[in-house]
Amino acid sequence: MGICISTASYSSEIYDIEHGPENAVFYEEMKDAAEENQLLCSLHSQQGSKGINQDYGIIYQGYGMEMGTFCGVFDGHGANGHTVSKLVRNRLPSLLLNQRNDIVKYNSLSNDDRNLENWKEACVSGFRVMDKEIKLMENLDCTCSGTTAVTAMKQGEDLVVANLGDSRAVLGTIGKNGIRAVQLTTDLKPCVPMEAERIRSCNGRVLALKDESHVQRVWHGPAQDDSPGLAMSRAFGDFILKNHGVISIPHITYHRLTSSDQFVVLATDGVWDVLSNNEVVSVIWAAKSEEAAAKAVVDAAIVAWEHKYPTTRRDDCTVVCLFFQKSVHYNSRAQT
Repeated sequence: MGICISTASYSSEIYDIEHGPENAVFYEEMKDAAEENQLLCSLHSQQGSKGINQDYGIIYQGYGMEMGTFCGVFDGHGANGHTVSKLVRNRLPSLLLNQRNDIVKYNSLSNDDRNLENWKEACVSGFRVMDKEIKLMENLDCTCSGTTAVTAMKQGEDLVVANLGDSRAVLGTIGKNGIRAVQLTTDLKPCVPMEAERIRSCNGRVLALKDESHVQRVWHGPAQDDSPGLAMSRAFGDFILKNHGVISIPHITYHRLTSSDQFVVLATDGVWDVLSNNEVVSVIWAAKSEEAAAKAVVDAAIVAWEHKYPTTRRDDCTVVCLFFQKSVHYNSRAQT
């Protein structure tokens, strides 16, 4: 896990595109708040067995407000997927915040509903601008390369989640029978009826190859062609398919946090392909500490890959955990 603490104000990028190999970074706006009031979090990224790690993750503390937080995971694909996912990781947080601040300037209302609408509008417009910036990048061919993105923004007790592709956000909340999982996003794949309908209406094709009949993909021509078979229906990049129903408009959900809510976990599909929502939440709850939680999930995913798919190349796995309160559960573990 790469760690970065910064005192910079909101800049256009967290890093230059060439800077640093870190696939998971922590970034903090230095405030006057006491250190003990900072939210607990953990993140970890592990390269799979397919080659270079194309996953990137981030937790950004002090985002938008003193106790605000941005977190996200980005799963690249294609020849330049690792470059695209790193670019989006570096650029998207400040882009969304700047979009939101510009929107607020033109809205006189400041009630909670308006604030939520401001963030929704900022996510839609910010993702659109991000996709345009990728397309305009010199010396970066994203015709058949791109990245998914799932982001969560905590602003006070409001949690806004924006999802593009098949990474996932899951809430861990306490119920009568202990910790349970609440999925906050939909995996946006071509097999989802509303996604398939849009793709087909844009003359795209949705079908699976004979040797992987369980994976529906997007094609812009017959499957026999050298056209890309994209396994998600929304993504940054992949411009060869943007006229065939693959879009960069995120699906946005909102959750008002309660005292029962313990954490949110964001992870790339390398985790969800082998672990269920409840399994991931249980691993986090059984971890030795909040700081150890993300790595514990990645370690569990690696074991599950070896058990379920021993002859298959393992996918990259990246996990971000954001905890909403200092948990007595973890404190008691540390004392035993």
